[in-house]
Amino acid sequence: MKIKVKEKLESDELLDFINEALSKRAFLVIMACCRIKYRGRATSRLGSGDRTIIIKSDGSFLVHQDYNLEPVNWQPPNCKFQVKKENKLVYLTGVRRNPSELLEIEIHKTHLISYHIGKDSKTLELAGYEEDMRQMIFENPELIENGFRPTSREYSVSEGFIDILGKDKDGNLVVLELKSRRAGVNAVKQLKKYLDDFIDHKDFVRGILVAPSLTEDAQELLLKYQMEFKALEPPKELINSKNMTLDSFK
Repeated sequence: MKIKVKEKLESDELLDFINEALSKRAFLVIMACCRIKYRGRATSRLGSGDRTIIIKSDGSFLVHQDYNLEPVNWQPPNCKFQVKKENKLVYLTGVRRNPSELLEIEIHKTHLISYHIGKDSKTLELAGYEEDMRQMIFENPELIENGFRPTSREYSVSEGFIDILGKDKDGNLVVLELKSRRAGVNAVKQLKKYLDDFIDHKDFVRGILVAPSLTEDAQELLLKYQMEFKALEPPKELINSKNMTLDSFK
């Protein structure tokens, strides 16, 4: 993980820091005294106060006050950002075109600013389903195909951890990416990154996305990357936690 942290930046330094984080598509957090304007489905203004501003790598834009669970202002993923300096103040703006929305933050004083570039390819598991899928495949490798032999689980590579690494009946290396729910484009991209770690491998390495179902966009991307899909439902009963009760956490 790459991390950068600064305190109490002046406007020019703040402008450079935000631009650097945006260019790297980093997870950006700004603790600052600011004023907020919103125009879109409604119109709102929020006077000067200390808030936490968050920009995520997917383009989500959130502003939190020191109370309440929900952000006081927010924009969903794929927001487009602009940052500029006027009269010694920095203005950070998030824009959406459909529907047309604009969220502008006027930053008066920065207390703390940081960004990090992390690796997190996993989706939320309900009751440990992906782990139970791994166990199910290790116990019944023919669920993938005849002759498949799983050799490692959570195999570490530069882009994270491969769910299952194994070999097919012909001795070809096989990388499995497991999803307990319908898989989309992000799952395909993650599998491709894992395969790229084996680019120097002397033999062809197969990539198989394993999930209950697949979106059309994901199917097209799999074909483009010459990777495969195996439809497989997670176990109906949890293998690792079916006997777990509340007493297990005491």
